[in-house]
Amino acid sequence: MEVYEALTLLRDKAARDPALRKSLLETRHSRTPLAEFCRISTQAGVELYEMDILSAGEDYYAAMRRSTNGGGENSPLLVGEDDYYELFLEELTVMEKNGR
Repeated sequence: MEVYEALTLLRDKAARDPALRKSLLETRHSRTPLAEFCRISTQAGVELYEMDILSAGEDYYAAMRRSTNGGGENSPLLVGEDDYYELFLEELTVMEKNGR
């Protein structure tokens, strides 16, 4: 399973399970947040590994930079986030705020 697909599955599970969502959000306060996040996700049945998450984010961002910034001087600079972990937690934070 691709990282994006795994994160989508995990997000759907977290949307239905407030305890899982809370556990994942609390990884931000861990000494090893990404490792803790992967441990919890694997326990929830979604196998994720630290290097896969890091690599997928970097690969996506590099591809976007090549396609967006390669168009010459009229091409807009790409300012983006390549950290899938932080993006995922931001989605969960929005869910929490919206009472989902």
